[in-house]
Amino acid sequence: MALAPPLTRTVRCAPVLPVTAVVALLALPADPGAEGGAGPADALSALVVAYCAVRLLRDRARPLSRRAAVLLGLPVFGVSLAALHAVTPGTGIAGLGRYLQVFVLVPAAVVLLLRDRRDLRLLSWSFVALALFQGALGVHQYVTGTGASYQGQDIRAVGTFGSSDVMGMATVVCFGLVCATGLALGRGPVRVRATATACALALLVPLALSFSRGAWIATAVTLTAQLVLAGVRRALRAGAAAVAVCVVLVGGFGVGTTMLQERFDSITQVADAPDQSVTDRYTMWAAAVDMWRAHPLTGVGLKGFPEYRDGHASLSLSSGSDTEGAGAAFRRQPLLSPHNMYLLVLAEQGLIGLLCLAGGWLALLVCALRGLSRSRAPGGHGLDCALTACGLLVWQLVDFAYADIGGPSTVLTALSFGLAAWWALVGSDTTNTTDTSDSTNGTCAAPGTPGVPAKRGSAPGKAALR
Repeated sequence: MALAPPLTRTVRCAPVLPVTAVVALLALPADPGAEGGAGPADALSALVVAYCAVRLLRDRARPLSRRAAVLLGLPVFGVSLAALHAVTPGTGIAGLGRYLQVFVLVPAAVVLLLRDRRDLRLLSWSFVALALFQGALGVHQYVTGTGASYQGQDIRAVGTFGSSDVMGMATVVCFGLVCATGLALGRGPVRVRATATACALALLVPLALSFSRGAWIATAVTLTAQLVLAGVRRALRAGAAAVAVCVVLVGGFGVGTTMLQERFDSITQVADAPDQSVTDRYTMWAAAVDMWRAHPLTGVGLKGFPEYRDGHASLSLSSGSDTEGAGAAFRRQPLLSPHNMYLLVLAEQGLIGLLCLAGGWLALLVCALRGLSRSRAPGGHGLDCALTACGLLVWQLVDFAYADIGGPSTVLTALSFGLAAWWALVGSDTTNTTDTSDSTNGTCAAPGTPGVPAKRGSAPGKAALR
């Protein structure tokens, strides 16, 4: 009998467990010599999509509302059109599959498998757990000098992603930090909010040691937005505390303080005295815009940027970036994208593709913010879920100005879009989800247990399928 409650909780969590398993697989070390491509987490995400499709066929339920189907399916048109005139049919098919995975199929599967705010909290905590693991490994790499090479020293924190994907750990840590901040700013139990606050503060260290300027900027914007959305007074108090903590943490880095200061100062030197990485980025941005001007509506085709790059880039573009450390030998990594998602889409998919993708993202953000306003109203619920979902969307939309998809961490981007889409399209509507109270600590409870209303005459998850 003592095993009954854990067993019922496991049964109740069953639909969302495959999604958390995808997150867990990102803790596996990447092959140091790998050239990118699909990894174990990507393979499992495909199985999650298949599992979701089987459940839909078994339940014979309408999978998505009309609004959800339009917003989630909007990128299909632009991506399919760009795939038709790719450089080769193979690259078109590969690019089509990747875009559909990240922006359509996996987010839709997450929307269908999450059933209430408890599931969203469970997925958010899995993001935090992964971030803590990768962040702890990154700090260890910095301390022991076993990270990726930075200014001639193997101190850059990259976690299990290796030197070929220096943005991987930074992305994971940022997602965990945003989720922890959202959970800390909610109306849950004090112990839950205190734990989330401690996790958020701890994740600031590996974020700093990632030396990722784009991640720093996106995180600063997102955390500010989350604090303001949670309340101006709380924002002022939390901001003052965060500044104090950052001063203490940075002051304890010793020799790393100088490097961090130089890296931070380089953010303001992008116009006066940019380093080679900034020069390369500006050059590739200009090349992407030039491609779009030559093909304004449909772009040059999926995965066409590397093929057209040299014909549109100036001579200031270097041949690639040097990567070394974290278990990998020195290699010259070619520059195959403009490191700006909006310009990449504009160059390869044209104005049509950009409107379909970015238009859907902005519509999701508007819906998520509307749900947040309802959660803040008297009697509203799910403030922590709203702040987490809005934070993930804001971070991703800001980060896309400095980065694009690629590498093992991309599947986490797909999951974050799915989490945010569930709140925007389903979770913010109190008539379509059950939530006992905001005192829920993020664990799963089985229908029929005290405080959890049972759903009669409906298959599991149908509330999320309306």
